[in-house]
Amino acid sequence: MCGIFGIFSNNPVINPILTGLSKLEYRGYDSSGISVLDNSNSIITIRAKGKLENLNKKIKTNELFGNIGIGHTRWATHGVPSTNNAHPHVSENVSIVHNGIIENYSQLKKMLKNKGFIFKSQTDSEVIAHLLSYELRVNTPRNAIKNTLQYLEGAFAIAILFKNFNLLAGARRGSPLALGLSDQTTYLGSDSLALAPFTQKIIFMDEGDSVVIEKGKFEIYNKDFKKVKRNITLSSFTGSNLDKGNFDHYMQKEIFEQPLVIGDSLSRFLDPIKKKINILDLKVNWKQISKIDFIACGTSYFACQTATYWFEKYLNLNANSYLASEFRYKTYVKSKNTLSIFISQSGETADTLAALKFAKKNDSKIFSIVNNSESSIARESHNFITIEAGPEIGVASTKAFTAQLSVLACLCLIAGRERKTINSSNEQKLTEKLLEIPSNMSSVFNLVGQVKKLSKQIVNAKSVLFLGRGHLFPIALEGALKLKEISYIHAEGYASGEMKHGPIALVDDKVPVIVLAPKDSLFEKNISNMQEILARGGKVILITDTNGDKEIDDKNLKRLVLGST
Repeated sequence: MCGIFGIFSNNPVINPILTGLSKLEYRGYDSSGISVLDNSNSIITIRAKGKLENLNKKIKTNELFGNIGIGHTRWATHGVPSTNNAHPHVSENVSIVHNGIIENYSQLKKMLKNKGFIFKSQTDSEVIAHLLSYELRVNTPRNAIKNTLQYLEGAFAIAILFKNFNLLAGARRGSPLALGLSDQTTYLGSDSLALAPFTQKIIFMDEGDSVVIEKGKFEIYNKDFKKVKRNITLSSFTGSNLDKGNFDHYMQKEIFEQPLVIGDSLSRFLDPIKKKINILDLKVNWKQISKIDFIACGTSYFACQTATYWFEKYLNLNANSYLASEFRYKTYVKSKNTLSIFISQSGETADTLAALKFAKKNDSKIFSIVNNSESSIARESHNFITIEAGPEIGVASTKAFTAQLSVLACLCLIAGRERKTINSSNEQKLTEKLLEIPSNMSSVFNLVGQVKKLSKQIVNAKSVLFLGRGHLFPIALEGALKLKEISYIHAEGYASGEMKHGPIALVDDKVPVIVLAPKDSLFEKNISNMQEILARGGKVILITDTNGDKEIDDKNLKRLVLGST
């Protein structure tokens, strides 16, 4: 997922651009670059493959001065990770950075080659720079932007630097772009996190918007290229809450923030004195709902899968989970009483947003769970609720995932009470259990030493399996995803009962198998699956609770014991 940063200032912009790009590293990237309009009115572009520090080193060897600039972190889509394919891309008097995909770039590239333009990269992005140059030969910058956008098909956000005009511009179609405002400077960023070190005054550009920034002013245009005004929002993100403090990295910080985040999240819903759920006005008539579709990508999808078990159990209605990237390609059966719940930490996930628009077009009721109230998904929904997890900068989601689960559990309680499928006695018991989560999670941090020892069992593995049953099946999937993302070790999650239907062929003493098996109604079945693995020489790591631990006779079995559940 690429990152965009732009700046128009009265002061030198190199250091702010690098700071902004550093706040976009969480998106993942394989190269980076900047373009600056220097004091001699030349566009100076520096690009580097690999980490941002490689770009920093190149910049230090060049004397760069200028008050207008753009920067980019690239995640390769079209073309391999390389310096040539890194952004910005320059054509004549224009430099651009781009996030997204231009679906019709092949046709545009052919057309531009016929007009004499020479391509220096393998990217789809370079066509944007050449189109702007072509249009700029006979048009003003504003008309060049307008006409170029009409050529482009796909979802994208762009920032543009114009030589000779002292202009910075941006546009969005399906990908987010935000404007940041301060007294002497105007900023562009892929999200408010990139702008947080500089300003809290943010304009979240609407779908189809473009912006042209000049000295002392900016103008926003809608999808019809008519001048419009957009509201200024005060972002809750600041430079201080983006600091990783005494932690080694952001993911570690965010793991340890979970008890506080979940406590804050639950406090909006639960009355700890009366042991009851607070009924919020969510504008959903739960009594009329006959089916719920949960839709998301990645980690948020596993939160969806987990929620289906809860909603079916406690609400007695049909609940399904769908991958957002697949949802809009299925045959959609319209139903007046279907509620579509979309989950996205950023609120900008492209596939989830596209799926939301598809469901909306098919007359579904749209409810979303996001971490950003000003996000595109929140704005497109009939109603939404935020998880209030604060900024999540680590590449792999942690606190946002557990906050999503907390909100979903409370949502289930609200719906159950309104549908009268959860009585007051069950409501009290479930509320008490939810209120215990922050302290239970804090106690898990006492096991860090054991976790480090167990990690030695998998650090040299080529592949790892995760097993779970019932609502722990999606947790097994999430565990496998986390291991893949962070360690680059191949990992797969399976429903425990599916082991004998193929995956067991992979089991030997070189493939660790992590089994999630608390003492519940499925415990005996999980242990039977575990014994099948052990019988084939498999290396098992059992994650259970104190009650489950008492049932295990094999004292040599590697295990991690959590508190009672």
